[in-house]
Amino acid sequence: MTLSETVLRKLSEWHPSGAGRHVLAASNAGWTVSVTADRCDSMGCLVWELSLTRKTAAAASASLSNWAEGVAKRVQSLAEALKVIEVDKLRNEALLRSEKPSQRGEHVLYYEILLRGTQSATLRRHQGQHTAGSHRQQVGFALTHEALAKLAEDVAADQ
Repeated sequence: MTLSETVLRKLSEWHPSGAGRHVLAASNAGWTVSVTADRCDSMGCLVWELSLTRKTAAAASASLSNWAEGVAKRVQSLAEALKVIEVDKLRNEALLRSEKPSQRGEHVLYYEILLRGTQSATLRRHQGQHTAGSHRQQVGFALTHEALAKLAEDVAADQ
C-alpha cells in the first residue's frame, strides 16, 4: 500500500471528538506521517501541522538539496506553489515557502516546509503583515483528505 493510500485510509477512519487539537499517526514501511488538526470530518481537515519522518535511512545518493527541489516541483495540492528559500548545509536544513503568498486584507498567508536532513519534514501555514516589526503567527489550513494524502506522498517521494 502506498503512503498516500495509507494516509487516505487512516483519515477516512479518523473521527476525533471534543475540542482542541487532535493528532493522527499513519505509517507504511518507509514513513510515519503525523497530522495535527483542529477539526476533521468525512471530507477534509483543518490542519495545524503535517509532519513526516523517514523510518529508515535515505539512499546513499539522497541529498537535502535534491529533496528540497523535488518537493518544490512535486507539491501541487496546496493553494500556492512552493519554492526553495534556503538550503543550510551547516544546520542540515532546507526551508521552502509559498512562491506567491496569498493576500487577505492587510495579511499575507504562506506555507512553509522545513526539511531536516533527508529524514523529516514539517509543513505549517503562517499569517503575517507586510509592515516592519510585525510578527507572524501559525494558522490552520483546510485540505481535503485526498489532497492531504497526495501532499504526504509528494513530500515523501524519493529524490
